[in-house]
Amino acid sequence: MSIKYWEFEDAPFKNKVKNPNIREIAKIFFDNETEAYRFALLLTEVKKRGKMHLKEAPKEIPIATSKRYLDKAVEFGLLKHEQGAFELTNRYTRPLNNIASYISEWMKSDKEEDIETEFATARREKQGRRGGRKGSDEDKDGPGGIFMPSE
Repeated sequence: MSIKYWEFEDAPFKNKVKNPNIREIAKIFFDNETEAYRFALLLTEVKKRGKMHLKEAPKEIPIATSKRYLDKAVEFGLLKHEQGAFELTNRYTRPLNNIASYISEWMKSDKEEDIETEFATARREKQGRRGGRKGSDEDKDGPGGIFMPSE
């Protein structure tokens, strides 16, 4: 997900909200142009129809691909899937406000946190080598011959 926060701050947001388009929404969820296009095409079809069954999806996108993207939209909270039809819903706005409030409260709190117990199952050791030459000068000096002291 690529939310560029500065685009949604007050001043830029006021300009953007005057002319909202599906491209901005799709680019939040997908960096890839093709994926964003498919997602946007399906969302606009649902918007036009009000409710859309999977068999009514645009013919240029295969049914399995349409199902995958529509399910993603349900997961993101933009659509709901009831009685075999997809339709627009707004489950996204309130949780996003709550996330912003939660982050803000975390920033204000003075509570000490023990990261080691919070992430008890996380791997903490340095990752091992994944290949490359063994015994070369790059091992001692690091990439590009820059000296890197061993730990």
